[in-house]
Amino acid sequence: MGTPELISARSPRVAAARRLARRNLRGKERRFIAEGPQAVREAATHRGTDGEPTLTELFATVDAADRHADIVRAAHAAGARVHLADPDVLADVSQTVTPQGLIGVCRFLDSPFEDVLAARPTLVAVLAHVRDPGNAGTVLRCADAAGADAVVLTDGSVDLYNPKSVRASAGSLFHLPVTVGVPVEQAVRGLRGAGVRILAADGAGSDDLDDELDAGTMGGPTAWVFGNEAWGLPEETRALADAVVRVPIHGRAESLNLATAAAVCLYASARAQRPRRTA
Repeated sequence: MGTPELISARSPRVAAARRLARRNLRGKERRFIAEGPQAVREAATHRGTDGEPTLTELFATVDAADRHADIVRAAHAAGARVHLADPDVLADVSQTVTPQGLIGVCRFLDSPFEDVLAARPTLVAVLAHVRDPGNAGTVLRCADAAGADAVVLTDGSVDLYNPKSVRASAGSLFHLPVTVGVPVEQAVRGLRGAGVRILAADGAGSDDLDDELDAGTMGGPTAWVFGNEAWGLPEETRALADAVVRVPIHGRAESLNLATAAAVCLYASARAQRPRRTA
């Protein structure tokens, strides 16, 4: 596979990667940055809906390339261009305070909403007007861990490819279909048409999550709609749901943050959907 040469900070390839810190240029190039061994490893083995490799370039320090030779091999196998670079070059491209020595340039990988519906999902997370990139990435990670079939980011939500979102997903971005830019009304209408029950998560919901579980109503296909971190879900969005469900607070905490509430809700559905074990 040959030995990559050190790339200069003045290289056009470095400048092109650096520009991907800006959302408008990410959208124009349809490329984004994935940093660190976990994300780059997942990117190197991922293929888009068109079957093409997601990882197109890898920048690595000599030390990181030695420590993660398996990732470098996977990047080569995916056809990515591999560049060795001094740590200061990586720091110039990186969006973190302490770069981990590996930065991948990846193609956009979001799936068409129609493909998500055609797959007949049984568990979906819908992020409606979620603006914090760390929260979006963490909810995506929770959805992946709970075995969800897809994540939908509505048109009012944060950019999926924001570097903070990508980092917070901890590689889960590459594990399950994600669709973006769907108006919440269209998302609800499409999912309901695919036989999915719509539950809006809201701290002031009229239905209690424990009661829903006890009543046995959560075993079917379900989409959870999660709202903005500060003001939750507007009334018109809650009105779209089949039920507005609150996570019960048994202690003295005022509330749960978005990512924690999402994890509780998604895991409750995942448990309800699992076949009961027989002795």
